Amino acid sequence: MKESFYITTTLPYINSRPHIGFAREIVQADVLARFRREIQDEVFFNTGTDEHGLKICRKAEELGIGTKSYCDELAETFMRLEKSLNLSFDNFIRTTDEKHIKAVQEFWKKCEASGDIYKKMYKVKYCVGCELEKTDSELVNGKCPLHPNQDIECIEEENYFFKFSNYQKKLLDLYEKNPDFVKPQKRFNEIKSFVEMGLEDFSISRMKEKMPWGIEVPGDPEHVIYVWFDALVNYISTLGWPENIDNFEKFWPGFQVCGKDNLRQQAAMFQAMLLSSGIKNSRQVFVNGFITVNGQKMSKSMGNIITPEEMVEKFGLDGTRYLLLSIGGYFGEDADVTWEKMIEKYNADLANGLGNLVSRVLKLSDGLIDKFKGGNFEFRDEFRKWMNEMEFNEALNHIGNIIREDNKYIEENKPWELKKSDKEKFEEVMKKPIADLYLIADLSSPFIPETSEKIKKALETKESVILFQRIK
Repeated sequence: MKESFYITTTLPYINSRPHIGFAREIVQADVLARFRREIQDEVFFNTGTDEHGLKICRKAEELGIGTKSYCDELAETFMRLEKSLNLSFDNFIRTTDEKHIKAVQEFWKKCEASGDIYKKMYKVKYCVGCELEKTDSELVNGKCPLHPNQDIECIEEENYFFKFSNYQKKLLDLYEKNPDFVKPQKRFNEIKSFVEMGLEDFSISRMKEKMPWGIEVPGDPEHVIYVWFDALVNYISTLGWPENIDNFEKFWPGFQVCGKDNLRQQAAMFQAMLLSSGIKNSRQVFVNGFITVNGQKMSKSMGNIITPEEMVEKFGLDGTRYLLLSIGGYFGEDADVTWEKMIEKYNADLANGLGNLVSRVLKLSDGLIDKFKGGNFEFRDEFRKWMNEMEFNEALNHIGNIIREDNKYIEENKPWELKKSDKEKFEEVMKKPIADLYLIADLSSPFIPETSEKIKKALETKESVILFQRIK
């Protein structure tokens, strides 16, 4: 039965250009969106950029350019991922879009009408890198562990607050009623423990004179809305809320993909905000691990940042997609990469594996391809389960096993010899790898769509094709 399916990435904070951590997140979302389209669901896939806040304002000042001009330039680098990673998103939202701004202000009014917004003096330790408050227990040697090169700032001013403390029981009830609400399970356990410990109200505004780059608080032009409260609303504003309710109700609630540093915001803060506004909670939150390079966090000072563009230049488009999807094992696990590891995997799985199989079968199978073409394709229930749970490693391992078995099968049965000596046995031997090529092309379509189409076209035209060149 055809369903409406909505998936969104987080909106990357545009204080720097895209890195492979976000590239992995958006490619994962793209795979699930493509899969759901292939099973005939009506899909809406959202991504975009988060453009307000102190960090953006300071970065533009540092570069000596207007804040909006800075945002326009950086947003363009994220938009270009559509082509460079062959993404199929349906909408690219920017938090500086006028429709989003109006939606955030309307959302604020709904939370205010629920009695969950109030004003008080605010004194807190603050990490500008995270754009989040930090308690002493979260700091390591007085620094944020995620941004150890930045000083923690002390902020004292009058702000608006959201009554997060009102939602402990309601959040725990939400989690209990939805035992798969957060994936993987260990991240779900983390957020449940966080909420069980008790919730503190959080600031949702800043004084405009100190931080002018933000959305104005309704009815109070001296304040702008805190960047996290603003950005999270994109998940519903992108669907047309509050103006296009029909489209919004068609796709909401949806699925969110984020990094583990976003767990609290996505699975607790935003869910409490939705409860306050009277809007249904998200359907599910998928939480990614981090990518390190040779055991170290990527940073400019270390000189170890790997960009999606560098990967595409080295491995090609589908080679890059495959590597981003296959590094790190099970969904949600941290992944450590090096160029050497990626080259080794590319050669083993793609050049020597899939590329070699396709080349061999096409060269050997003249006149047999149409004869052994499979019937109408449908994803098996087990494969559907892996895909819907974002266990892409399981799905890719399944495809990889077919490829490895077929290459081994060809080596053992030597069809190139049978072709000369025993035509009947030759045809019998070639039946399996030919049928499997059709299967591989269909199964791999969400992951490496260009390669899938090349295989299908080669099977149709009976012409040989080189899919992946070995890298030395």
